[in-house]
Amino acid sequence: MKSMLLGALGLALAGSAAMAQPAPRTADGHPDLTGTWSNASLTWLERPASLKGLTLTDAQAKALADANPNKKAAEADAKPIDPNAGPPPEGAVGPAHSMVFMDGGSAYAKVKGQYRTSWIVDTPDGRLPLTDLGRKRTREAAARSQRMDPVGPEELAPNDRCLIGSRGSGGPGMLNNVYNSNYQIVQSPDALVVVVEMGFGTRAIPIFPSKAVAQGSHRPAALQLWMGDSVAWWDGDALVVETINVNPEQGQFGPIFLSPQARVTERFTRASPGQIAYEFQVEDPVHYTQTWRAEMSLYALAGQIYEYACHEGNYAMTGILGGARAKEAASAGAPKTGGQR
Repeated sequence: MKSMLLGALGLALAGSAAMAQPAPRTADGHPDLTGTWSNASLTWLERPASLKGLTLTDAQAKALADANPNKKAAEADAKPIDPNAGPPPEGAVGPAHSMVFMDGGSAYAKVKGQYRTSWIVDTPDGRLPLTDLGRKRTREAAARSQRMDPVGPEELAPNDRCLIGSRGSGGPGMLNNVYNSNYQIVQSPDALVVVVEMGFGTRAIPIFPSKAVAQGSHRPAALQLWMGDSVAWWDGDALVVETINVNPEQGQFGPIFLSPQARVTERFTRASPGQIAYEFQVEDPVHYTQTWRAEMSLYALAGQIYEYACHEGNYAMTGILGGARAKEAASAGAPKTGGQR
């Protein structure tokens, strides 16, 4: 995927020249969103407290990217290893993965010709406008993600259970990750299918002839789906996707917290052959003090995504549950047998 992302970065640097090219269209006259796309970037949903303002100059964006600790760690990990170095000191704790295997992007994102410090565009500090409950959910989600003594798998995050991708990669809205920030989109006259490489979730979204027909075609509220119940319609050259009824387990883990009252509206616009302008708006008075909006660019990749066979290598689940049972046994003075209840 790294070679593909280099191609994506080249498209980003092309900037206005790429935007000037006409976007491809389907036989029925609508913009064609079909392709393989990436939102890998050093830009994230929320603006770091150390940065002020939504945009960066070219020089600022380069300096910040060059100083990014993850990028520097990846460069260091890519260097040859001394075969005579010996093992690390006893008790030393290192990262779970070499940064060589991470692929979170190497530059800040360019959106509408400007380098961005956050995807969020309409709050003063570029951060989520959380209610008191929203802040509580943030603390709870952080605690749950670090819990090492769960009673059962239900207490772990959905991505740990291989149910959906992590960090909101599948949406709504679709966020970049530390690797596998890639999507395959297939479009027909009456449907849009988005395959998410992180976790390999799939969004199958019906396209209706109008907003009124689409909004009247949502499934019953009792059907709370992973990544929500989505319907779509065309608004000029933008495909609008409205999502409600996100599964509560997903909605409680963030990074975008969504209650049963939440409504997420996404807009996909084929800006050029190499770029989709992607925007989303979140309405949820339970978790946010205001409706808020985000903008990003999806860049074309030169290849295909890969299957994310999560369960085939999900050793973390058995390890976490087995470790929790061993901890319980040790506390009770019983032999450490491990395994799951």
